[in-house]
Amino acid sequence: MKLFSHLTMMPRRKLIGLSLLLGFTSMMHGNPTSEKSDFQQALGIQLWSLREQAKLNPVAALDLARDYHFALVETAGTGSMTTVAYAEALKQRGLKAVAAHMPYERLKADLAAVISEAKTLGATYVVIPWLPNEEGIFDAEAIAKEFDTWGAQLRAAGLKFGYHPHGYEFRPMEGGGTRFDILIAKTKPENVCLEMDVFWVAHAGIDPVALLKKFPDRWRLLHVKDMRRGVVTGIHTGRAPATDKVAVGQGQFDWPAILRAAEKAGVEYYFLEDEGIAPLEHIPASLVYLRDLKL
Repeated sequence: MKLFSHLTMMPRRKLIGLSLLLGFTSMMHGNPTSEKSDFQQALGIQLWSLREQAKLNPVAALDLARDYHFALVETAGTGSMTTVAYAEALKQRGLKAVAAHMPYERLKADLAAVISEAKTLGATYVVIPWLPNEEGIFDAEAIAKEFDTWGAQLRAAGLKFGYHPHGYEFRPMEGGGTRFDILIAKTKPENVCLEMDVFWVAHAGIDPVALLKKFPDRWRLLHVKDMRRGVVTGIHTGRAPATDKVAVGQGQFDWPAILRAAEKAGVEYYFLEDEGIAPLEHIPASLVYLRDLKL
């Protein structure tokens, strides 16, 4: 297996992490009769976690995802590769792209092309991860109308449309409420679902468990990402230092409570996303924690 060809070139701390990670294989691909939580069976990786590797070589980044024993991925572009070539590279490595992040601007400019690309990748979900905004301010009514229209068109094409809040949506508005409230109220659940990034929700000062319980008909995807202890929250910028993002299980979140709430809310896929300073160290550590997590 290719994983072992890298071992002699890795520092000892990475070797230790990977040796522990090998036990994760039995959870992801092992005995089908073994007891697993829903999230463990549906856990993939957001390929943005391997962004630096993908800049140099997109295929090498996919090799890493495979070597970490993931079967499910969420894409974040195809780098220098065509969609067709990227889809083939995924297939060759036994990776299934169940979701694809697509820029808002691309859906606005050419929804048909987005639909074609998602289908080529084999994705079920098309997710917008970011909205144009000025200090968290955007026209939520207009965006909601676009979302509902695009969601209906994607649904007609056999796909699902999702949005990934980054925290600025929760900035309080004059007169009360938030733009997130408008996005929820002005879109239909059958057209627009949501992807919770636990870090960004908490960074905005929102309790992830409470939010999952409040809108159980909306959350279908979830980013598993932890926050350094002591980080100040209640910030609505959608931005934070990389040092604020730590390996899962080493931060401040109550993951059993969050994941139990996610399962009850109907979340279908969970993606480990590492935006910290050392993804190649944090990803194995996160997987060791998630392997043994009991809900």
